[in-house]
Amino acid sequence: MKVKTTLSLLNIALVLGLVTIVYNIIEAVVAIWFGFSDDTFALLGFGFDSLVEVISGAGIVHMVARMRKSPVELRDKFEQQALRITGLAFYLLTTGMVFGALLNLFQGSRPATTVPGIVVSLVSIATMWWLMSAKMKAGKALHSEAIMADANCTKTCLWLSVVLLVSSVLYEFFHIGLVDVAGSLGVAWFAWREGKESLENSRTGKLCCCTGGCHVS
Repeated sequence: MKVKTTLSLLNIALVLGLVTIVYNIIEAVVAIWFGFSDDTFALLGFGFDSLVEVISGAGIVHMVARMRKSPVELRDKFEQQALRITGLAFYLLTTGMVFGALLNLFQGSRPATTVPGIVVSLVSIATMWWLMSAKMKAGKALHSEAIMADANCTKTCLWLSVVLLVSSVLYEFFHIGLVDVAGSLGVAWFAWREGKESLENSRTGKLCCCTGGCHVS
């Protein structure tokens, strides 16, 4: 019964990882489209952040798939490479967001509207909250620090959505260009932090997960 329960929990974790990937792809397409069309740099950066999260999500799904077969104590080459690519992509995004925000500040560019940013961020907050709670529940049940770490990553995405929501609402009410710039820099800060964490994790290769609960054989 314990083996079946563990396998069932791992299947749930796998489905949650796949849902995260699919959602981030859809979110990225919508955010980038409206970010370009409405000249909303904060929303545009949010969309690219979601796109990078897809790479990170692929590594998590791959890891959970391995956990379904045997205990996992070290990241394999695919997962380490996914983390390296994710980290570098986040650093590139950070650089682009900072330079773009400064350019918009210098040129005095303003979004046509930030309503799409409000809608995208509200949907994202609801979705990330559900995913974070479900992943944390599965991670605790499996005694898996790796899955709980993924839940914390989802929590970061939740806070990023809050930053986008606040900047979008403030701009829509007051139409101050600096608000979108501030939102862009907020996205850049989160991207830098995620990039740093991804590269650090790729170098260690170690996972303190599946301690006594994830063996399925």
